[in-house]
Amino acid sequence: MARKEPVELSEYEKQRQANIAQRDSLLKQLALDAAQAGLGPGQKPKPTKSASSQKKKPTVKKIKEENLPRRTSSRIAGLEADSEVAKRKAEDEYVAAKEAERVKRQRVSGPLDLSEVVVAGKEWDKNENFLVDVVSRGANPYERTFGEQEVKNTTDKELRSLREKMSGLELYDGFEPNRIKITPERIYSLGFHPTPEKPLIFAGDKMGNLGLFDASQTKATVKSEKVKSEDQDEDEEEDDDPDPNITSFKLHTRTISSFQFSPVNPSHLYTASYDSSLRLLDLNASNSTEIYAPEDTTLDEPLSGVELDPHSPHILYFSRLDGHVGRTDTRTAPSTADVFELSEKKIGGFSLNPSHPHFLATASLDRTMRLWDLRKLSSASKKTGAPQLPALVGEHESRLSVSHAAFNSAGQVATASYDDTVKVYTFADMAAWAPGRKLTEKEMAPSSVIRHNNQTGRWVTILRAQWQLHPADSVQRFCIGNMNRFVDIYTSKGEQLAQLGGDGITAVPAVAQFHPTNDWVAAGTASGKLCLWM
Repeated sequence: MARKEPVELSEYEKQRQANIAQRDSLLKQLALDAAQAGLGPGQKPKPTKSASSQKKKPTVKKIKEENLPRRTSSRIAGLEADSEVAKRKAEDEYVAAKEAERVKRQRVSGPLDLSEVVVAGKEWDKNENFLVDVVSRGANPYERTFGEQEVKNTTDKELRSLREKMSGLELYDGFEPNRIKITPERIYSLGFHPTPEKPLIFAGDKMGNLGLFDASQTKATVKSEKVKSEDQDEDEEEDDDPDPNITSFKLHTRTISSFQFSPVNPSHLYTASYDSSLRLLDLNASNSTEIYAPEDTTLDEPLSGVELDPHSPHILYFSRLDGHVGRTDTRTAPSTADVFELSEKKIGGFSLNPSHPHFLATASLDRTMRLWDLRKLSSASKKTGAPQLPALVGEHESRLSVSHAAFNSAGQVATASYDDTVKVYTFADMAAWAPGRKLTEKEMAPSSVIRHNNQTGRWVTILRAQWQLHPADSVQRFCIGNMNRFVDIYTSKGEQLAQLGGDGITAVPAVAQFHPTNDWVAAGTASGKLCLWM
């Protein structure tokens, strides 16, 4: 290939190349002079690492891992990977875990012996049965809204005397309230045994436990029992400040929402639970038997209340959280009941009129208190499918949901609702009412409305107004828990009689109840502790 001859540059190109060479030479000379004079840029010192100058690395968000079952090696277990055997093994383990959880929550239908279901406290001994001898919207803890000054300022003599009497009830001093843990979990239901001889308190909790506490015991008697105990260690030092004797039984698998003693047999206690069952606890026979439950054990029909007909003690009424009220006879099969749908929403509580038990009051999430007459039932419609229902006497609607309705022996109904009121309804001459009578809106209006903080929140049991069943002085009164860690007592006219409190009450005594005849008040907290005033 022929070699190319060099191309001769033009005069213009020669001059441009010369200018470039001259400029480069000048720049090099200037840089050399500046360096000798110390004006040129030296090497940049390496920056020292400091906490303030270091750039923070972006934080890596940790992904919360689920607590899944640990994987097991199929190879070590002798199974081939992705084999049918391995798949069946995983499925069987999953089914077994689900079944174990279901069995844990399922009710126990058979009879229970009290000596076998003790979960905490003193062991149950039938021979030592202590019943043998008796047939908020921002709470402000400890801030009183009623006290000595209000009592002194009372001008009505009878009212002042009653206020002094009820305000004079003192906190039980046998043991501090924070040491009387009557149930292992949060208290949902509470009441006195009807005997007037000594205060015997029962309480039902969230997990189906029933606690018993005999308030006639003293530290001296408890200490004496421990000394005499056969299990006492000889080397064990004596306890000068023993805890009270309390016994708890596991009667249900879920919350004991309500219970009531038989009006004809004080050793019979009927309990209702969220496990869909009613049970009879016989304290003399030391056993518990199921008297009502759905025939299908997989049905979930939580019960919110139970009451006995005082004129027919074999007849029990119960309410369900799905808006139904049922009636069952203890002499029939356990799954037999007449059920009425009285609300489309939850019924939180109901009550029979003690003097005229064919009248029924219900409180519902639909914001109503309704009054029903069980003497007159509507006919079931085969065409429309409408069920048989008792006659609706009347209803009253509150601004927010109504938590509970309770009758007293004078024919008055007390309700507590989330509109921060306690309402009392007075129905006169109910004995003369014809079956199916209808009341006007005016006749259903409450006779008293009491402002009361009922905002319990998630961790405190719903506040309920509970009447004293048979007050000795015939003055109708009820008690209700106070979010400021007191128990309030009111008359049926809405007049406050007392605000019970005391040292050692560290939680809201939300579940409050009167003794049927004596001026004793008990209240339970979310931690299972008991407060008692006598």
